Parts: sequence; C-alpha cells; structure tokens
Amino acid sequence: MNYRLFGRTGVYISPLVLGCMMFGQKTDQNDTCEIIDRAIDHGINFLDTADVYGKGASEEFVGEALKRNASREKIFLATKVNGRMSEHPNHIGNSRLHIIEGCENSLRRLKTEYIDLYQLHRPDSHIAIDESLRAMDDLVSAGKIRYAGTSNFGSWQVVESLWASEKHSTVRFVSDQSPFNLTDRRAEREHIPMCQTYGMAFIPWSPLAGGGLTGKYKRTKNQRTGTRFGDETDPGKLKRFSSEVMDITDALQPIAEAHTATVAQIALAWVMDQPGVTAPIIGPRTIEQLEDNLGAINLKLSNEELNLIDELAQPGTNVTDYYEASFKPNEHRF
Repeated sequence: MNYRLFGRTGVYISPLVLGCMMFGQKTDQNDTCEIIDRAIDHGINFLDTADVYGKGASEEFVGEALKRNASREKIFLATKVNGRMSEHPNHIGNSRLHIIEGCENSLRRLKTEYIDLYQLHRPDSHIAIDESLRAMDDLVSAGKIRYAGTSNFGSWQVVESLWASEKHSTVRFVSDQSPFNLTDRRAEREHIPMCQTYGMAFIPWSPLAGGGLTGKYKRTKNQRTGTRFGDETDPGKLKRFSSEVMDITDALQPIAEAHTATVAQIALAWVMDQPGVTAPIIGPRTIEQLEDNLGAINLKLSNEELNLIDELAQPGTNVTDYYEASFKPNEHRF
C-alpha cells in the first residue's frame, strides 16, 4: 500500500480513511470489530469517528474494538467535538468548556490516553476561533491530543484560524474534512486549493455521495429497503439523490466493466486520484461494503477515462447539495 503524507505533519496515512459513523448505530459491536480488524489487515491505519455519532456509541464501539485487537498504537485515531451531546445548555459548540469536557469524555469512550487528531466538527459562530484554538493548544500541551483539525469549515474560516494561530502562537489546524464527490465538486473552486496552499491535509467525506454513487439505486422513488435512500426520512438527505446522480452512475458503468470493478470503486478511485486529496473517508456498514471499498485502492484510471468523467461531472460543479449545506452555522441554542 502506498501511504500518503498527512499534510505537513510528517505522518503517513493509508489512502483510505475508515469512517466509523455506522458503528454503534446500524452496525453492532461484533461486526464493528470484524470491519476494523479487516481494514487493519489490509493496511488501513486511520480511523475517524465523532462524539455525536450515536451520542458516543461509535466511540465506545471503536474503543472496544481496538482494545480487543490490541492495535491502538498502530492506528491514527481521529474524533470530533461540537455536536449537541445532551440538553445541557453547554453540551454543544466550540467553547473551551465543551472542547475540554468533550475530549475527556471521548478519551474515556475510546479507551485511550490520547487522540491523534481532534477536530472541530462544525464552525461555531458563537465562539471566537482563538478561544477554541487555546483549548486545543492546552490539550496538545497536556498530551491528550497530538494534532487539531477542522471539519466542514468554509475556506475563509480555515484561513482565519491560521491567522489566529500565528497571532496568538497557538497550535495550528493541520487538516480539514469536507464533502467532495462526483455529484458535488464545488470544493475544487476554493477549498482544495486553500488546503494545498497552506499545507493542510484534505480528507473528504461522503466520496460515494451517501451511497448514491454505488450503482445500487434505480430510477424510481421506491428504493430497496435497508438502504439509505430507501429508508431515509430526512428531506435534506433525500434531495441528494436525483436523476442527475443516476446519469453519472449509468455513465460510470462501462468504465467499471472495463476494469472488472464496481461503480462504487470507480467513483472512489476518482476521488483518491484528485490533486489535493489526501485520503477520502469511507463509511461501510457491513464487511461486504468494506471489501468493495478496499478494491478501489489499486485501481488506476486512464487519462482518457478521467477526461470522460470530467465531461459527466464538470469540475467545480454540482448536481446535489453537499458542500454549501455543510457550512451552515450552529443553530441558536435556545
């Protein structure tokens, strides 16, 4: 496996990140352990979760899996803070109070003494960024986290944080994760070039457009039960599936057949191959989905195929809404 530099940290990570959002929600503990063990066996060394996934359940399942396989020291372990964890008025956001308490709770659930990458899950318009940075700085000094990163920040918000880090001599964010896939390429306009300019790792989430680019969906409103777009009742997520998404997946089918691959593997290989992308985050619910995702690692698309894909989904454009929607500020708390 060809490992990739994580921004300018000097840390090498696998070309795919194992996202753990399904664990503790749709994936039980035994299946979680099997998926994590199989991923590690294939060379994956980066796991990404968040405190809000299952209100702590994902972190608990990941922590238990790493305890059982005794592989914590092999893993670059990432989690996030920001989302509402209870009805308590201060159990949300990027305040110093919530970041410090959130880190202690995540360490306990993950059964670890340190977190490799601690990320702000969303920007918070209620809190000055230097307040959040000082909390991160103290956590690094205490040895509780190794690096700090952002998730779903706008480009200007990331640059503001870098300015604040220099001005106040605090820890610097080393990475950002935001959506990027063939149905929404708007990150190419500004966000990816920003990460390249400032030496930040870019780890895109939803590289398969929430499953829309797997090829398993049909041109109908009634999708197979047990799938995201078959069961999902969230209008914000349902609008991410459309006939335009199907146009892309249909056109990817001949490319997949030429490689004896799946449509999902082609879509994932495309993301991994894009300039400025460090490693996309996959989110398998089952061992079969993981195996399919892993099959994309050694796929190499030709220049002709890449040009064809650019005709299907023009650079910087979108047919579904991932990028802008993710940058909405936190809701007012009360």
